[in-house]
Amino acid sequence: MESAQHNPWKTLSTEKKYENPWISLSESQVLNPSGNPGIYGVVHFKNRAMAILPLDDDYNTWIVGQYRYTLNSYEWEVVEGGCPLNEDILEGAKRELKEETGLEATSWEMILESQLSNSVSDEIGYSYVAKGLTLTDSEPEETEQLQVRKLPFNELFEMAMRGEIKDGLSLATIFKAKLLILEGKL
Repeated sequence: MESAQHNPWKTLSTEKKYENPWISLSESQVLNPSGNPGIYGVVHFKNRAMAILPLDDDYNTWIVGQYRYTLNSYEWEVVEGGCPLNEDILEGAKRELKEETGLEATSWEMILESQLSNSVSDEIGYSYVAKGLTLTDSEPEETEQLQVRKLPFNELFEMAMRGEIKDGLSLATIFKAKLLILEGKL
């Protein structure tokens, strides 16, 4: 019996089908785990995803509302953004927090590394909790029209439980932070 960690896929060829400044799409001709021919498309991200949960001493946090073009809907999320592959992950998180909220933090803790959609994408997400907060001016990118909201963390958790937060990286960050808070680790 083969190890469960053995790769049962065989790649015959791979071709890049599309590319822009943020992603590329490749299509591979494969033999699937049953040995039959097939195709597999993969979206390759040129950034790593960042999620930042700022927490003040009273366990208030800040979330960001914005229109998400891909889903044609307005969404509330934790602070998120992209970190180019050549940028330090923590520096990317610091940049995103300042850009979107104007907050700067003196204490940073990575609480989660996650695969965001591993059946079609190689995108990796990193979640941080930021503390020791100071408010400065935000610097949103030209593609961002953001609304920033301050609220108690428990209210954010309840929003997630009610389905008012739908973004996967936001949910993973919120739920992991809640567990860490309950364990007294945040």
